[in-house]
Amino acid sequence: MAAVKNSRHAEETPADAVSHVSVIKSKEDRIIDACKRKDIDELRDIAIASGGFLSDHLRSRAWPILLGSDADTTPDDESWRHLPRHRDEDQVKLDVDRSFVYYPNDNTQAQLEEKKSELSDLITQVLREQPYLCYFQGYHDICQVLLLALPPSLRGIAMSRLSVLRIRDFMLPTLAPAIAQLHLIPDLLGAVDAELWHHLSRNEPFFALADTLTMFAHNVQRYSDIARLFDALIAREQVFCLYVFTRIVLRRRAELLSHEEPDMLHFALSKLPPNLDLDAVIPEAARLFETHPPESLRAWRYISAASVLKTTRDVGALTRQSLRDGQVFFEKQVREMWWDEHRQKVTKVAWANRTLLLTILVGVSAIYLRKTSTWAGLVTWISRLGGG
Repeated sequence: MAAVKNSRHAEETPADAVSHVSVIKSKEDRIIDACKRKDIDELRDIAIASGGFLSDHLRSRAWPILLGSDADTTPDDESWRHLPRHRDEDQVKLDVDRSFVYYPNDNTQAQLEEKKSELSDLITQVLREQPYLCYFQGYHDICQVLLLALPPSLRGIAMSRLSVLRIRDFMLPTLAPAIAQLHLIPDLLGAVDAELWHHLSRNEPFFALADTLTMFAHNVQRYSDIARLFDALIAREQVFCLYVFTRIVLRRRAELLSHEEPDMLHFALSKLPPNLDLDAVIPEAARLFETHPPESLRAWRYISAASVLKTTRDVGALTRQSLRDGQVFFEKQVREMWWDEHRQKVTKVAWANRTLLLTILVGVSAIYLRKTSTWAGLVTWISRLGGG
């Protein structure tokens, strides 16, 4: 035991400590330089590498650039308080009351209450300024992370741009577009591990909803982990969240294959492992993205062109999008959803009344077409089809 202790002590030499400090300082300088130059590509690379942006001080410089909000601050603007109430504010209050469960864990009760008040203000500001957005349970988990990482003057515009331009699909009138995104996960699993995909295919991918909906903020219990994960998620395309989830699933291969019951499998998939090695998972997800880009996945063709998955495909272009652009995309998706719902209703009614419709078709057609033996045979076939 003494030998082991001495060996460990020998590994932690002053030279090693100095070298570690030097590496950190070098990366800090690299982040600051990339922020000064607003080099999106460099920031993307840094966010994937070990440690991400290292600290909240550096995140407060990098995140606004990646979100395109660095040119705007709202230090003393309280005008949102005089805007009409958003229809979802009662639900916001319920969620805020149960916020900050896992972190920060070094605050007094009075400090936590102050943070809850700030969180309520942040969410309310975003919703009143963008009243077309629909609040969803779990949105407060995302807002918590930005509130803790960013100073007050940067939070409002950063959260607005994140909401309208990055997670807009989750703030539509229904979660149908969010659920459509989940079908990219089975496609990814099938491309990488056919056995695991077949094993999981007994379950619809709804098990990924809580994590993808909240950018993992609902289930990750350490602030250092979720802040580091947000580095990558904010720096990359919105679809990257699905790649991270898939890599976590692939890392749990043996555990998941051991579950035979669909209910147990769904429960296991709905919970993240307690100790995520994010510095390994994130680069693995980036490599998975390179080898199997979203355009190669079957479900990609069913994703709306107005979805955040496609409008954020170029992070550089995202930084140039305006909140008004996001609202236009939102309205386009709402119209698509309405037409799709209308089409499904019409199809359902038509199928339920197919016998009557076919009878009318046959009757009208008979007026204009001569009743040859060929036509009579066709009529008989159509009649049988309608009766089936």
